[in-house]
Amino acid sequence: MSQNQSFMASINAFVSQAKANQEAVVRTVSIKILARLVQMSPVGNPELWAINQTAAAYNSAVAEHNSLLRQNPDNLTKAGRLRKGMKVNDSMGLKAPPGYTGGRFRGNWQVSFNQQAEGETGRIDKSGNTTIAAGNLVIEQFRVGMTSVYFCNNVPYAYPLEFGHSKQAPGGMVRITAAEVQRYFDEAAREVQP
Repeated sequence: MSQNQSFMASINAFVSQAKANQEAVVRTVSIKILARLVQMSPVGNPELWAINQTAAAYNSAVAEHNSLLRQNPDNLTKAGRLRKGMKVNDSMGLKAPPGYTGGRFRGNWQVSFNQQAEGETGRIDKSGNTTIAAGNLVIEQFRVGMTSVYFCNNVPYAYPLEFGHSKQAPGGMVRITAAEVQRYFDEAAREVQP
């Protein structure tokens, strides 16, 4: 009888370790996927918008002109500044909606288990750090028995962005990350080996 209990205890320990390893691998892969999706996500930059190309080019030309003036010592004061009247102080305004701040798409990545998250987060996150931290908190809750991990972004323009609408991410985010998933699993399995 004692041999049977010892055998069962070792089987249970093996199963527990296998579950822990499986959870660790899924968590590690999920963290990598989320980070990749968020960091690849374009952040709205009015200077890159087609409507603002003329203004951006003009502003760049003015900056370049002023920079070239600074290279000639005859144009500088003793303090190293451009002489009065040398600098071009002109620019064209960029068009963007009032109060516009980029980062809405990047801030709306969500992680959920067994079913897709609905709605938007309302988060604007240019750096992506808050979004990654929030997603990682969810990922830490993963347990064996959960059937799927979803990564979704529910802003209305997510689909066009995935299919090349942004010059910052012409190949999208999801398709590129999906092509890398096997590598993430291989790396995670090596990291988690007992």
